[in-house]
Amino acid sequence: MVHRLPLSTLLSQVLVAFTIEFDNEFEHRVPHRTANFGGSRPDPYLVSMVMWLMVLRYVPEQGVTAGELKHQSGLSKKQLRQLLERLSKWWGYVTIHPAANQPESAWIVRPTAGGLRAIAVWRDLTAIIEQRWHERFGHDSTRDLIQALEAVANQLHPDMPDYLPILGYELKNHISEYSSSPLLADNQSCSLPILLSRILLSLAIEFETEADFSLALYANFLRIAAEQEVRVKDIPRLSGVSKEATAMALDRLQKLGLAEVKNESSASRFKGVAVNAEGRDMAAACARHLHMIENRWQERFGAVHITRLRASLESVIQAESTEGPTLLMQGIAPYPDNWRAMVPPREILPHYPMVLHRGGYPDGS
Repeated sequence: MVHRLPLSTLLSQVLVAFTIEFDNEFEHRVPHRTANFGGSRPDPYLVSMVMWLMVLRYVPEQGVTAGELKHQSGLSKKQLRQLLERLSKWWGYVTIHPAANQPESAWIVRPTAGGLRAIAVWRDLTAIIEQRWHERFGHDSTRDLIQALEAVANQLHPDMPDYLPILGYELKNHISEYSSSPLLADNQSCSLPILLSRILLSLAIEFETEADFSLALYANFLRIAAEQEVRVKDIPRLSGVSKEATAMALDRLQKLGLAEVKNESSASRFKGVAVNAEGRDMAAACARHLHMIENRWQERFGAVHITRLRASLESVIQAESTEGPTLLMQGIAPYPDNWRAMVPPREILPHYPMVLHRGGYPDGS
């Protein structure tokens, strides 16, 4: 039933799969620590690909001023300050050295020893995973996907970031905080994750502007719960999103007055999610908006380009494996030493990435 999925879902699932495979390889190669699975304290805390794309690809071994880093990354002063605080105090990838009698923009950001090891691996990892995709899906399929993405991405607004932003409190994509388009780095402007991110973000911004609703909240949660009452404990399995992100999303749905979380019955220990009439109306409106946007994109970017893009994404998602899972799901299988090997495997990929402050993981982990 892939042909019935919205274009946003196709883009999301391919991007999430690439990101998880990228993150798995990074985790396997680089000494690190995690909150639940230990590690050495001097090693940096494990984070996802988006932190590399947002900030760390612009930090050279000799360091860079905060002002230059802001210019290169395209982040606002506020956004950069928040990320640098996490990357230094919380996660251990960089150090920040204030310059005496100088403004904050003159402060020097340098990678730690662990940060240097991480950056060295990240720098080549996109090309490594792309090569795996060429081998796994076939050169023709992967080339067609890249060319289809380029045909649309080349028509987007030039200030669109190369990565999905961290979702805010409302779980919306806010890019007004981005001061300018990031400068190209490491010849990655045409890489799969950047092309996927730019197109998906453009679609999400258009959707959220018109619907005045979070695409992540609709696609991963309201869409599921509006069809039938579901147990809270089942939503991570049905959505492909972490328990922590699910709890955040359900809190938002309740505060928006669209759903209620309550015990299924007085005798039940399980909590269910009940979407009210207003929530079901919102879910139906969101589905219509996604359909309208795809039709509009056929006019804006060319029906040939959008049709080719959809077909190439479907080809990757549907590619079958002789070993059971699809090739896409086979690619996200973790190494035995990865944290994902110690938790129940994802049965489905999110219909929209849940990029949060928890490290930027695409499933909200």
